[in-house]
Amino acid sequence: MSNAPLKLTDLSVSALVAGLIAMLTGYTSSLVLMIQAGQAAHLSDAQVASWIWALSIGMGVTTIGLSLLTRAPIVIAWSTPGAALLIASLPGVPYPEAIGAFVMAAALMTAAGLTGWFDKLMRALPASIASALLAGILFRISIDVFVQAQQQTLLLLPMFALYLVGKRWWPRYAVPGVLLVGVVLAGALGQLHFESFHFALAAPVWTTPAFSLQALVSIAVPLFIVALASQNIPGLAVLRADGYHVAASPLITVTGIASVLLAPFGSHGINLAAITAAICTGAQSDPDRNRRYTAAVVCGLGYLVAGVLAASIAALFAAFPKALVVAVAAFALLGSIAGGLTTAMQTPAERESALLTFMITASGMTLAGVGSAFWGVVGGMLALLVLRPRTAPKAG
Repeated sequence: MSNAPLKLTDLSVSALVAGLIAMLTGYTSSLVLMIQAGQAAHLSDAQVASWIWALSIGMGVTTIGLSLLTRAPIVIAWSTPGAALLIASLPGVPYPEAIGAFVMAAALMTAAGLTGWFDKLMRALPASIASALLAGILFRISIDVFVQAQQQTLLLLPMFALYLVGKRWWPRYAVPGVLLVGVVLAGALGQLHFESFHFALAAPVWTTPAFSLQALVSIAVPLFIVALASQNIPGLAVLRADGYHVAASPLITVTGIASVLLAPFGSHGINLAAITAAICTGAQSDPDRNRRYTAAVVCGLGYLVAGVLAASIAALFAAFPKALVVAVAAFALLGSIAGGLTTAMQTPAERESALLTFMITASGMTLAGVGSAFWGVVGGMLALLVLRPRTAPKAG
């Protein structure tokens, strides 16, 4: 670890753009889920803005701090599956009790980090399974660009063509070029909508936590399980797959403590990122692995700005067409998908198990309220145990 500050000489144009794309992708992919959950629970606009503020500040501070300390691209994100879970579980639970449940879920995650058992769990995960998990997560997100192309052909085909040309002649600037051209095209096609955007500073709203058995069972425990299985395990797998072998326990502990502190302001928890992290950890961020931490720092700075402007952030990200964001993220993740699949298939004895991990994860299935990333690991590890050839007995 290093306590040195950010070196501006380490920051490249590709890392700067990767960090901004990661931040943009994180917000546009699931911000609407939190707004929807807040509306379902009849929260005020101020409470919803405080929720976004708390998550953004927490993600920004921890992303910047952990990335500078470890010199690795540690990207922190809110729990998207957790936000989806809250749409169904928040209504009917008094808001102070929901806040208490957020505190309890964060305390459980902190305990998982402090005891060190999360590190032991990740050490038991073979590289082939971790890489297949990464590829499955990213494939599921990236393939949506081709679905979007059915309705957004005029926007996406030129972006696709430019990506190929850029990768052939200017590989480091292919993704920034796609982003720039995409914004210009969206503007020309009348798909940028800044009419409802306005600047407004966020004001955090404190809610004193209350604790109940109902909230523990219906919110805290499911939130902890979902965050662990669908965020932290895949998030660490992304880091491992790209060669960053950072100890897991300190990361889990820091995000858990931050989540406890921010829960009274509405935060339902921050965790390791997977999809947005892969944008910063791959070679498209910077050819030099030792400088990719700067992409995460840029992402964290973007989080902080977004947190200050949380009251208007939804309108800002709503200004961009979904297809534009999906396409830029998809092209930025292609290298990580290819790398994940390559590593996953390297060991012949583990190929089928890795393939099953990839397929289950990429399917997007949900079972018992837990997402496909967790079941991909379970299915792959089970297959590995059953299919792994036994050691041949020595000749007597």
